[in-house]
Amino acid sequence: MRIFIDVDMEGISGIATREQVVRADSRYEEARRMVTWDINACVEGCFRGGASHVTAWDSHGSGHNIIWDLADPRADYQVGTNDLGRLHDIGEYDAVILLGFHAMAGARCAVLEHTMSSGSWQNLWLNGVKAGEIAIDAGIAGDAGVPTIMVSGDDKVCAEARQWIPGVLTAQVKVGLSSGGARMLSKDMAHRLITDTTEAACRKHREIKPLVHAKPVTMRLELVERGRIPGRPDVTVVDGRTYEVSGATTREALTRL
Repeated sequence: MRIFIDVDMEGISGIATREQVVRADSRYEEARRMVTWDINACVEGCFRGGASHVTAWDSHGSGHNIIWDLADPRADYQVGTNDLGRLHDIGEYDAVILLGFHAMAGARCAVLEHTMSSGSWQNLWLNGVKAGEIAIDAGIAGDAGVPTIMVSGDDKVCAEARQWIPGVLTAQVKVGLSSGGARMLSKDMAHRLITDTTEAACRKHREIKPLVHAKPVTMRLELVERGRIPGRPDVTVVDGRTYEVSGATTREALTRL
């Protein structure tokens, strides 16, 4: 069994403020350790659950957040940029885990909520339903026949995952109190929860169906600023800040967006 761990940062245990997730800010180095610890807890659960191979993809920002010499040596690690596309080789894996994810833009009292870009994306709709990064990445994996089996983060993103993916297991490591505040589990409790939930998810991975969005996949994006709508023939303009694109797959629609 081959497991792919898609790792974001805002939902990592111990993280609750912007200063932890932006490279130039004061608490970023502290947060890098937290990311690596959560990955290690997840990798442990994967192998306990029967995995033969584990890849962790550092998907936050520049993709250089993992502290290499602290990372579990049993896994391999995808870091930095990727010109081949988001989750390009996901079909080689049996299941996906979304580790340290955050809720969609606008989710009330969700820790560091946003969708893709807090600076430029206001709201996203996927096939007419307001969506976030859970629906995007699980949909890309689902188009390749790969189920998303576990999600970790705050209570809001865990609820969002369960709405999109029936049967998905969730590891709620914190309760969001605001975009910059949370009630946290202790480090040991959070890591134990991630390991145990990952193990359980791996053992039942065949019972969880891939998330497959109806085709064509239509994405509507409301931007933060006016004047940034792409001037291409495949773009349908809705208003001064909102446009739509469609694609044969979730990845294609996202690329066109």
